[in-house]
Amino acid sequence: MTGAAIFGFPESAAGAARLADELGVPAREVLVHRFPDGESLVRVEPPARVAVLYRSLDHPNEKLVELLLAASALKDNGARRVILVAPYLAYMRQDMAFHAGEAVSQRVVGSLLSAHFDAVLAIDPHLHRIASLSEIMPGVETACVSAAPALSAALDWSANPLLVGPDEEARQWVEAIAAPLEFDVLVGRKRRDADRRVELDISGVEQAAGRRIVLVDDVISSGETMIAAARLLFDAGASEVEALATHCLAREDDLTRMRAAGICSIRSTDTVPGPTASVPIAQLVAGEIRRRGWLRKR
Repeated sequence: MTGAAIFGFPESAAGAARLADELGVPAREVLVHRFPDGESLVRVEPPARVAVLYRSLDHPNEKLVELLLAASALKDNGARRVILVAPYLAYMRQDMAFHAGEAVSQRVVGSLLSAHFDAVLAIDPHLHRIASLSEIMPGVETACVSAAPALSAALDWSANPLLVGPDEEARQWVEAIAAPLEFDVLVGRKRRDADRRVELDISGVEQAAGRRIVLVDDVISSGETMIAAARLLFDAGASEVEALATHCLAREDDLTRMRAAGICSIRSTDTVPGPTASVPIAQLVAGEIRRRGWLRKR
């Protein structure tokens, strides 16, 4: 049995292989068979003493079940430690009951993962009213890695762009990305009426006149927030608007609408595979795993 290995599901095999290369350990595929009734059969082989399961949890409902089956299979076959690297960690936005009767999904999913993994690492999880994943995953080692260094390095500094966070929730990301090169930053305020209806206000938007703008957020989902922000910026005289995000969950029709709104470039990290995933995060993840010594034999 090997000391450590990275196990990736079919749709995340490329990201798992990049992480394995960075760490100098084998990459292995989790084999999944789906029966006609919707159940999944999961197989992992050969095992490893320290097994790192790599899977982003976009479209999480089906993926979560298969993830837990894989974790169980690894432990049943001799893994002493099973670590989850979830570059995109779903169900983190619902961190309180906003209306009577709602489930607090962040707490539920946190408890579920903490029961099956010895450590959990995520890239820029959507945490706002808690300080760290350890608050919802008791007894488990956790790590939150910021994609800001990789996103900052992806910017064209020579154009001196104005960075804009569309709402207060984006402030921490836009300021962290802007800081190394001391780019100017604006942060808007958002009121969401529904999943696809938003109203924005950007204080100081007149500074956009004649400038190249980079819209920055942690997640692009439907793209409506980015579209609303682009309209305000173009109305204020922006010469060009592009979008940069840690995670892009948008469908192709969402991306088409963003481009039609004048957003000339849409880029994200490779936490979620797709046409915008052009900024790799394997080096950041590998560095955090090494720093914490998670692959050392226990």
